[in-house]
Formats: sequence, structure tokens, C-alpha cells
Amino acid sequence: MTGTRPSAASAVGEPVRLYTDTLATPVGELFIACNATALCVVDFSDFSDRMRVLLSRRFGSFQLLPERDPLGVTTRLARYFAGELAACDALPVESGGTAFQRRVWDELRKIPAGRTCTYGQLAAQLGSTHARAVGHANALNPIAIVVPCHRVIGSNAALTGYAGGLHRKRWLLDHEARAVTLRLPL
Repeated sequence: MTGTRPSAASAVGEPVRLYTDTLATPVGELFIACNATALCVVDFSDFSDRMRVLLSRRFGSFQLLPERDPLGVTTRLARYFAGELAACDALPVESGGTAFQRRVWDELRKIPAGRTCTYGQLAAQLGSTHARAVGHANALNPIAIVVPCHRVIGSNAALTGYAGGLHRKRWLLDHEARAVTLRLPL
């Protein structure tokens, strides 16, 4: 990113500027959008209609401006897919959402790669008994992979509720399990 960009806070009536890139991955192309200071969206490109609706609800008017590797996010995601699971851990994110959703999404970032928890466990960590509310927040997570909602599973260990598709959730969990296993001492 260059230092000549306007800040993320646009003047009243001006569209929010989002700097975008795409990344081909083993589970499909990712769409990446950042404002001037943080990652705002990682979604699968085949869900672009859903993403545009969510962006409209969040920002109202917005501009998508193609840029190579905004904030270094594309590079970090590529490193994640190459097996460096912690590559995205320190990325600054601005997810939007309600206060509850942001609490859920912040808690998701604490689940270590290669591990899972249930919706009920995640709710309990938040001091709640409302696993369904946690599941709904997961479904609206605008920052796939970096905010790892794929690490949350059903109480019976079943894969449930991944907006990108259960086949992608399974692949991401298997990818992380393989990478963690490869790093264990023999």
C-alpha cells in the first residue's frame, strides 16, 4: 500500500474505498478486501453476490479498487496455504458486525490451528448458553480463514455450518491437521 491513500474514513457521502485482490487456492479463488489500515473481507469468489450484499449492508456505498497484495494479506494467505498456519495470525482486521458478533469473531482467532471447538464450547467461553447465536455469528463472518470459523464444529463432532461449503471446511481442517502433524518432533 502506498502512503498517499485516503484514510478508511471517507467524507460523508463518499464511497468507502476497499483495495482488493484475489488468490487462487486449492479450495477455490479467494476475494480479499482491505481498507487503508485493516483486512475487511476474505471470501470465496464464487460467493461474490453474498459478499456484495454484506458489503452494502456494512458500508452502504463502496468502491472496489484492485491492488496487488493490499496490506500484504495476499502473501500471508498464500503462506497459510503453503503450510505456515500462523502467517495470518497478526493481521489487523476490521470485521464490522454487532458487539456480540465481534466478540465471537475475536474468540475464533484464539482457536489454535489444527484444533476445533464446538459452538456450545465457544458460547460458554463467551459466558453464554446460546450456541445458536454463536452459529449465526459464524455464518456472518466476513473474514474467512483469518477469522477461522471453520474450526467450529457441531457438538457431535460433525462438520456443520460453513458459508463457504462443507467441502471447504473439511479441506481447511485437514490442511491444518497435516501441517501441525508435520511439525511434531519424531
